[in-house]
Amino acid sequence: MDQSEIKEPVQKRSIETKDKIIKAGFDLICEKGYYNTNTAEIAKEANVSTGIVYRYFKDKHDILIEGIKTYASNIFYPAIDIDTTEFNFKNAKELFRDMINKFIENHKLSQTAHEEIMAMVHSDNIIAEFFHEYEITTTNNIVNFLKNNGFDESNLTEKVHIALGLVDNLCHEIVYHKHESINYDKMIDLVLNCIMELLKK
Repeated sequence: MDQSEIKEPVQKRSIETKDKIIKAGFDLICEKGYYNTNTAEIAKEANVSTGIVYRYFKDKHDILIEGIKTYASNIFYPAIDIDTTEFNFKNAKELFRDMINKFIENHKLSQTAHEEIMAMVHSDNIIAEFFHEYEITTTNNIVNFLKNNGFDESNLTEKVHIALGLVDNLCHEIVYHKHESINYDKMIDLVLNCIMELLKK
């Protein structure tokens, strides 16, 4: 279908239909893999006709991109829910520990989706670019959050980028690699100590 024929829904029912297609397509692609999923299956899962799918999307790639945009924050870096009036360097370590535990649990819940999307990051330029921008935005949001709560601003962007890398690697080790010889409680403590050392004044 020509891109000019793709419709952007305005009415509530049409918006709900499009959202239903996005969720159905994203779930199927994450479950079966991108190349093992077709548009007809997505339509069936969403309980709509194939024609309805093509009314809102050019192809399954469009559905995947919209799904990633919608669910990226849930899969990769969940929303940071911290009361900023109570956040300071003294209590930061325990709050960071809570955040890390949330990240770990989130990776467990969305393991299949995470693996499928990360595989596509290496083969799909559009998805790779999205995550590049997403990573920058996430870093900047955390940097601003820390600045607003009195943390030292010197090289803060670089420090946050390193910290996020540590947390991501930690989650992957605990959820995917599962080396029996590694004490994960100790590993979490070490990661927290590294982050606190990075952020100290």
